[in-house]
Amino acid sequence: MTIEEYILSQSPEVQPLLRQVWTCIREAIPDAEERISWSMPTFKKGRNIIHFAAAKNHIGIYPGPEVVLAFEESLHDYKTSKGTIQIPLDKEIPKDLIAEIAKYSYRLATEKH
Repeated sequence: MTIEEYILSQSPEVQPLLRQVWTCIREAIPDAEERISWSMPTFKKGRNIIHFAAAKNHIGIYPGPEVVLAFEESLHDYKTSKGTIQIPLDKEIPKDLIAEIAKYSYRLATEKH
């Protein structure tokens, strides 16, 4: 399955939100490999960098616990848990924030690799 196929398999209401997240991450880290991993759209460069997925009431962004902690202040409007950020479906996608998180995640992944 490709990321496009993943998005098309989701409800029509969620598809535009997923495309926004996908585009945002793709533009932020253009040389990362795109794939499906853990049944989620994933960006990888030597190792997994960031995932995203549709859930019942939110879009989940999964950059890992270290990144969520680093962006704690910027994420105060969102529900977070260990390594997870939840963007409610009725909220605007925070494109700039997601791009910053993706770039930070990429730097962490490539420094460790």
